[in-house]
Amino acid sequence: MTSFIHDGLPIAFQDEGPRDGDPVLLIHGFASNRRINWVETGWTKTLDAAGYRVIALDNRGHGDSEKLYDPKAYTPALMAADAVALLDHLKIPKAHIMGYSMGGRIAAFLARDHGERVATLTLGGIGMALIEGSGDWKPVADALLTDEPDTITDPTGLEFRTFADRTGADRKALAACIASNRVLLSAEDMAQIDRPTLVAVGTKDTIAGSPKELAALMPKAVAFDIERRSHLIATGDKTFKARLLAFLEEYPL
Repeated sequence: MTSFIHDGLPIAFQDEGPRDGDPVLLIHGFASNRRINWVETGWTKTLDAAGYRVIALDNRGHGDSEKLYDPKAYTPALMAADAVALLDHLKIPKAHIMGYSMGGRIAAFLARDHGERVATLTLGGIGMALIEGSGDWKPVADALLTDEPDTITDPTGLEFRTFADRTGADRKALAACIASNRVLLSAEDMAQIDRPTLVAVGTKDTIAGSPKELAALMPKAVAFDIERRSHLIATGDKTFKARLLAFLEEYPL
């Protein structure tokens, strides 16, 4: 693990694979980190073996990066700026950008606001929820903050609390993140993103929303169903990996 400073914050990252390979920047989901989202699921190994330079960061508030407790510090635009700053730090002018769940939201903001840095865009675990939202997440924040986890009744809140406890995450930082990160994009925003885009969502995912409807709003997007996978299980699916590799081969830098 190494880190760099952006916006006064230490941001942890890893940079692996051949230096002459096309760079792929990986942005993990809420309550996760680069190791859980990308290393343990086999993504870094898969991309490295295919000849790509694999870069993954810990988002602010997550993993080994700086923990912040002000919700205003976690907007998707700010977190996208961290990712762009990492590309600057590594002197990479353009990369394939891939995000999962919250990381997909951050990646979409990155593509909208910094399109010149994006070779291709992959949105995993997020579809029309980017535009329509995905319900009330206050119970998740409440579940993260409670000192009595046995009292949690909200199933999504319990799932994320269990996950945060298992990974040793800073629950207070996560609660601040969930309070402000879920900024929505508009259909017009998505139409502005003209990079080749892959939208991949599990067919049993109840959080992400429709990948096909989102892809239809974008000029160069295709949708992919990750069959029989729920939101958390779809992350490392082998068919998802195969589809992503084929997608990247279509659009080399």
